[in-house]
Amino acid sequence: MNAALPHSIPEYLDQLRAALAGADPALVQDALYDAEEYLRAELAENPSRTEAEVIASVAGSYGAPNEVADIYRDTEVKVQSALRPPQPVRRETALGRFFGVAADPRTYGALFYSVLALATGTFYFTWVTTGISLSVGLAVLIIGIPFAVLFLGSVRVLSLVEGRIVEVMLGERMPRRPLYSARGRTVWEGIKDMFTDPRTWSTLLYMFAMLPLGITYFTLIVTLLSTALACIAVPLLLGFGAFDNWYIDHWDVGGDWLHPWQMPLVFIAGVALLFGTLHLARGIGRMHGAIAKNLLVKSAQFA
Repeated sequence: MNAALPHSIPEYLDQLRAALAGADPALVQDALYDAEEYLRAELAENPSRTEAEVIASVAGSYGAPNEVADIYRDTEVKVQSALRPPQPVRRETALGRFFGVAADPRTYGALFYSVLALATGTFYFTWVTTGISLSVGLAVLIIGIPFAVLFLGSVRVLSLVEGRIVEVMLGERMPRRPLYSARGRTVWEGIKDMFTDPRTWSTLLYMFAMLPLGITYFTLIVTLLSTALACIAVPLLLGFGAFDNWYIDHWDVGGDWLHPWQMPLVFIAGVALLFGTLHLARGIGRMHGAIAKNLLVKSAQFA
């Protein structure tokens, strides 16, 4: 049985949230934001009508909360199916699965994200550290609260930007709309909501954590990739005589670096390390996607 038609925008949004129970938190955030924008635009165009009258009139065009929820669920399935990269052929053998990681498009997105995370992590950490320091330092002045509010607002914008990066590179569904917040409240109520919203603090935690995570991801991937590629390239170059007659401090590189029987073993070790690094990058992508979802999105569903 359908619920009674709501008489106000907050009631409509509460029913929509309830109808989307169990859906991806990022989808819930987008749906609430879109619905509020549409309903408030309709209310602004009909100032002579009450909220209940406006909601009743748009129920046929925009839909009742349960109908909108069904539309969002169906649309999400279609969009995700269209955006999902081609899935690699499932391999039955352990060896096939080990080498098959190279055919997974998400592997390379995760690999690039692991390297990019050092730059983004440094920026996020610097921004948050500077913002918090200035907010605390200016707290004794009249501009302290406005500055803190602007700073927290900028952090929410950065979380949306980071969410788009995570979704594109790691394949984790993230919000495409800002966090829904009830309107028609006083400025002080809005400030209180921002400071009491769990997502505000979980987002700050994420920004702080991105620096050590970025350093770890970058160091692991770059070190392992460099080692793997060196182990693959050196035996090949030695085999083709690329280092013949090279001397470093009277050390005969071409003659003493590797014995002929060692070169195949080094090459095989390099190939194994290369594909092992790709698996590690894919694992980092999955793990970081879960971290981003929990810290940047999940608490938002309770806002």
